[in-house]
Amino acid sequence: MDFLPQGGIFAMLAQATIVVKGVLCLLAGMSLWSWTIIFWKIISLGRARTLILKGNKIMEEADSLSAGLTAISKTPASPLNRIGTAAVKEFRVLEKSAVTPSHKRRLIKDTLRRILRQKVSSEMKKLTSSLSFLATCANGAPFIGLFGTVWGIMNSFHAIGSAKSAALAAVAPGISEALIATAIGLGVAIPATIAYNFFLGVLNGIETEMVNFAGSFLNRVEREVSWVEPVPKAAPARETGQSAEDDAPSGQE
Repeated sequence: MDFLPQGGIFAMLAQATIVVKGVLCLLAGMSLWSWTIIFWKIISLGRARTLILKGNKIMEEADSLSAGLTAISKTPASPLNRIGTAAVKEFRVLEKSAVTPSHKRRLIKDTLRRILRQKVSSEMKKLTSSLSFLATCANGAPFIGLFGTVWGIMNSFHAIGSAKSAALAAVAPGISEALIATAIGLGVAIPATIAYNFFLGVLNGIETEMVNFAGSFLNRVEREVSWVEPVPKAAPARETGQSAEDDAPSGQE
């Protein structure tokens, strides 16, 4: 087009106002950081999902809770290893508590359920870190770009008034550079929106698998832990040669 500056889009952006340039730089920074988060999340969430699925399969095939946790512990980076370790540690503490077996059973089950829920929430908090920035980009980038567009158009209308001419050639460069801000804003927001929704789906699946592991842990504790009160030790046997009369009460004289 004849009214575009020579040199293409970069030459046109070079002639933009300071405000539009600032908006474009902000959008460029948001885009760079959002793509960094996207690639990082693809790797980290994919690895976490693989480890969790593997850990659940190990737990299902294990002969006992102890054997399953031992196999999972060979992968320290697995979220299930951290969840299981915290639950076992709490179980060992509760096991030594001086309460009756009936009360101890309820106490252990309730406490394990709370600690497992807390650890699942803690792991989910780690996995969802930085997703809020993607949501911010998805919601805010179009409006930031629109602000740059509005400012550029205002500047173009001011140029029309100064030149006292409404010819398209006089205002087209300013309007074109202003519209680029909106286009770049959408270019930042669209990938961030798609990635955010995709990661939410992956995280929901991961949370479900961790909850399934917690349920399997509780079920195995219920089946495998003995809740019977230990039988008290028998009194020591008497020495040989002691007659029964020694123990009998003496008669009155």
